[in-house]
Amino acid sequence: MTAPATPPVSPGTSAPPPPRSGRGPRVEAHGIDVIGDDERHGRARDLFGVWAAPNVSYLSLVVGGALVLSGLSLLQALAVIVAGNLCWVLVGLVSVSGPAAGAPSEVIMRAMFGTRGNRFVIGLNGWLVSVCYVALSWSAASVTAFSLCARLGIELNTLGKVLVIVAIAAATLVISVYGHSVIVRLYLPLAIVTTAVFLVLGGFLIRHTAWSYQPPTPLHGVALWAALAGGVALVASASLSYNNSADFARYLPRDTKPFAVAAWTAAGAFLPSIVFTALGAFAATTLDMSDPQAALESVLPPWFTPIFLIAVILGAIANNAMTVYSSGLALQAIGVRLRRSRSVLLDGTAGVLLTLYALLVSDFLKAVNDMMQLMVVVLGPMMAIYVTDLLLRRNRYDGHALADERRGGPFWYVGGVHWAGIAALVLGATASASCLAVPGMYTGFLASAAGGIDFSLPAGMLIAAGVYLLAGRPRATA
Repeated sequence: MTAPATPPVSPGTSAPPPPRSGRGPRVEAHGIDVIGDDERHGRARDLFGVWAAPNVSYLSLVVGGALVLSGLSLLQALAVIVAGNLCWVLVGLVSVSGPAAGAPSEVIMRAMFGTRGNRFVIGLNGWLVSVCYVALSWSAASVTAFSLCARLGIELNTLGKVLVIVAIAAATLVISVYGHSVIVRLYLPLAIVTTAVFLVLGGFLIRHTAWSYQPPTPLHGVALWAALAGGVALVASASLSYNNSADFARYLPRDTKPFAVAAWTAAGAFLPSIVFTALGAFAATTLDMSDPQAALESVLPPWFTPIFLIAVILGAIANNAMTVYSSGLALQAIGVRLRRSRSVLLDGTAGVLLTLYALLVSDFLKAVNDMMQLMVVVLGPMMAIYVTDLLLRRNRYDGHALADERRGGPFWYVGGVHWAGIAALVLGATASASCLAVPGMYTGFLASAAGGIDFSLPAGMLIAAGVYLLAGRPRATA
């Protein structure tokens, strides 16, 4: 399809101002509008640091420890870690649509769900889930900061805790507001610093690793398969939440090699995720990882513990800055008429309020955490639909056509909805829910019939991809 002579401007954005001179960091002017070829810059390898920084993560250590706590041996836990992290390949594949369209994932998905249908899908996955995830991550970082203050002899009252939470949120929002260029410049050195700290931590943990560890009561049969399948879903859930990876690749020149974009994105996330999730499993062979922070601090020298806690906070800020950046784009894609910088601040405010409520008022945090465990039901099928659409179209996305939201536009489909995409998502999510097993919270009827084995991930993704493959019939966009 030939691009219109005058590219339409999406709701929620204004025409980008002319380029400004100067080398200092500036607030990113673009929102969900198309990035012109004259503003494309950078190299595919820049994406390695972008994806490495948020994945040098304390959460990875916690997940690794949880795998051993679930009853797996060390070898079994390591196999699960590798298998679950292979889903980063899908994140890398999705990222190649960014340079092709010059648009973020939140706009590209109009090709899959239609102009109006996409608003509902993005509202659920791109905005609501992002804000809840931000609240979870800020809550964890804030608790770490409270511990750091206590170690430094600073007793925090309620006002002090509020100020700590706001300070962490402010650091996150500064990065998100300045946007893409700051993320690209900042994240590689940030990844190097946090990696160095976590590798030192790894040195202490390896000394306490029982390499031949076996659980006190080894799992067999159905119980073993249930633990393995649940572990893979747990590890994979992190990567599947990043179906917005085109957001961070859309500024690359149009002729950037797709393989390079996919490889640097996937490698940047895969390598640190493998290493640091494995460290969590190593730690759990001799330490009680049911309280990860206390367990880790018990083997660290006093001089290193504050450094480690600071690295945890920096990792949470890096992770949340990317999430808030994309949630701001999601808010625009829903149809909210705000500049990207203002939509980021709005999302950040919502995240701060949820964090304050979670830590100071209620056990809201547990409710949100439970909801996030259930979101794999939607995340897997959405990723499968995105990848299937990309392969069917051979990555031929026209950003200007995708930006056209007029009735009867290229992606209006029927009443603004691509029913094939919606059907694939609904049927995939239904299949996934039927096969989901979250102990103590929810077990689908197929998972129950299988003895509690959670195969929600492959079931949801295969059904969604199959339905979309048969019914999608993508339109040419290039």
